[in-house]
Amino acid sequence: MTSEKLYVKPSIFDAYPEVVCAVSVKHSSSSKPPFFFNQSFSVGDDPGHVKHNRKIFFKELGINPDRVTYQRQIHSTNLHYSNEPAFFMDSDALYTDVKEVYLGISLADCIPVFLYSPGAGVVAGIHSGWKGTRSKILTKTLKSLLGQYHLRPSDFICYIGPGISGENYEVGKFVFDQFDEESRFEKEGKFFVDLKKDNFRQLVNCGVPAENIEVTDYCTYRDSEMFHSYRRDGGTSGRMLGIIGLRDLSSKTSG
Repeated sequence: MTSEKLYVKPSIFDAYPEVVCAVSVKHSSSSKPPFFFNQSFSVGDDPGHVKHNRKIFFKELGINPDRVTYQRQIHSTNLHYSNEPAFFMDSDALYTDVKEVYLGISLADCIPVFLYSPGAGVVAGIHSGWKGTRSKILTKTLKSLLGQYHLRPSDFICYIGPGISGENYEVGKFVFDQFDEESRFEKEGKFFVDLKKDNFRQLVNCGVPAENIEVTDYCTYRDSEMFHSYRRDGGTSGRMLGIIGLRDLSSKTSG
């Protein structure tokens, strides 16, 4: 069963009409089960179906498909600046200060984090799985932007989007031991890590006010009718796409 929606979006950016930020969901489309509305070319889906799905998604968001930057995600802390649509190899974080450049983050359980500084006009999208979270890719990205644009942490508005919840992210002792006590817990002899909580703590520890951060309640593992989950479905699953970018509201041809 699929969702009737094409995407979910945060409310924290509602005060900023220039911001486009959304994460696609499962939806009846050209992709057959188990690839419902799949946005990735790397999971075995028909490439023609993926192109069709992306076209529908971007049309719904009102953005030009040719204005999207993608990356080959490797669970690193690598950050790239995109001043024009591009594809970056070996990358897990993107940022831009150019309007009408949209940043794409591929997802199927890992945590997407989206940042926006209204004053500087800069946005960032981060892919943070357990390796990226452990290595503090979000902290490194935020500190890089703070230094480069001479900003304060309170200048940022942040959205931690759909990913696997701590209650459903059971890990081995090796992974468990690499996280702080605040981000992990044991239950009935099993080990769990809360990646959303860890990313939230990274933002707060960097000085971002808690009221500037929205953390979604959606869990990609639990909410099976809405989201793909690699942990739940294994290799035979699609991917969602998270998007953030800034519209050029002064342009009559924007979107």
